[in-house]
This record gives sequence, C-alpha cells and structure tokens, in this order.
Amino acid sequence: MDYLLIGAKLLVGFIALMTVLRVLGKKHLSQMTPYDIIYLLVFGGILEESIFDDKVSIFMLLFGVAVWAIVIYIIEKVVTKSNKLRILLKGEPDKIIANGKLNKKLIDKNQLEMEQLRTMLRMHGIFSLREVRDLYIEPGGEISINQYAQYKGVTNEDMKLKIDEEDPTILLVDEGQIKEDALDSIGKSKQWLKSELEQLGYANLKELLYCEWSRTEGFFIKKQPNRHKK
Repeated sequence: MDYLLIGAKLLVGFIALMTVLRVLGKKHLSQMTPYDIIYLLVFGGILEESIFDDKVSIFMLLFGVAVWAIVIYIIEKVVTKSNKLRILLKGEPDKIIANGKLNKKLIDKNQLEMEQLRTMLRMHGIFSLREVRDLYIEPGGEISINQYAQYKGVTNEDMKLKIDEEDPTILLVDEGQIKEDALDSIGKSKQWLKSELEQLGYANLKELLYCEWSRTEGFFIKKQPNRHKK
C-alpha cells in the first residue's frame, strides 16, 4: 500500500477529529463521559479500517467521518433539549454523601471501594471523611465535594466564629429550560419556581441562561447575552 496514502488518511483523520472536538466545545478535552469514549472508539474504528484497506479511498474516509460528525452533532443538540435523553446517554451525578451520611446503594452502584474514595479525597487535600458534608460522583468519574464550613480554608472553628452550613446549589434553569428532576429533588413545583422568579423580575424563563438555588443562599441568576445589540 502507498505510504503517502496512509499518511494522507492519518492527516485527514486527525484534522477531522480536532474539528469535531472544537465544534462540540473545549469541555470534551477535559471531561470524558462514557458517551464521549464510545464516539471516540467509533472514530478510531473508522480510521483504522480505512488506513489498512486500500479499497477505501480518502473520499470514502471523508464521507464516513462526515456522517460520524453529523450524527454526534445532532445528538449533542438533541441532548441539550431533552433532559431524559441527556441522562440516558451521558448519565447524571450521584450524591453518595448527603449531609454527612453515606449512601451505600450509590457507592455499590458506582463499584466504589471505601479506600478508593479515601484516595480520591486525598487528591483534593481532604484526609478524613468527617470533613465532607456532600460528595457527588460526576458522570465522567470525577468527584465534587462540599466540605463542612469549619474545615474550609482557615477554619472558622479556630477563629471562634459560628458559621451557618451552606446547602449545595441546585441548577433549576439551564438555557431557558426548567430542570424538572432538580425541582423534584428539592420538593418544589414549576409553579413555585415561576412565581419566585416573577417576584425577582424574571417573568420570561427564555431570557435566563443560568439559574441556581440553595436553601441557605437563595437564587443566583444569569441572563442570556443580548445577541441583537445594534
């Protein structure tokens, strides 16, 4: 097989992969979910078959990569509109520690051993579970930690300050879309959310880019950027 042809296919494949990663967003370079791994494996299969099969031309390779990229792009767009499909394809965070209490079912579900958990905590500078108030395992396998207030930075305990505990925030509106599962998790309704936002001057949910809420801090809201400025 012509070495020049092999090199050309590799170059085309590399350019196609980098283009798709850039189009989908830089988050894919640092956050890998099981879904991301699958589509990269599919791409690897397409490229491998084309390189070692001289019957597959560069144009055939380009066609295969184009179809692969379009399918991924469509799925990404659909996922942003459908919360159920997003959870199905990309998963959702598991809260394995809530208010200091371990959820054994979720620990077993994630096939996580306690020593593994301790190792992950040490990588975040935490050397005892007693410091952890809430802990999430993200879809990509990373952990997110909310420490007890007395262990954050220079401890408030040492400074003799009485600080109220902070509840973790809940994302309620994402790019104009209400996250009903998040509302269910805090025992609130869509009507409650709309009423609260109206009181704050946000009657149109489509104007909201981001809206989070916690029992201790209340709402934190960012509006959609104005793309029609003259």
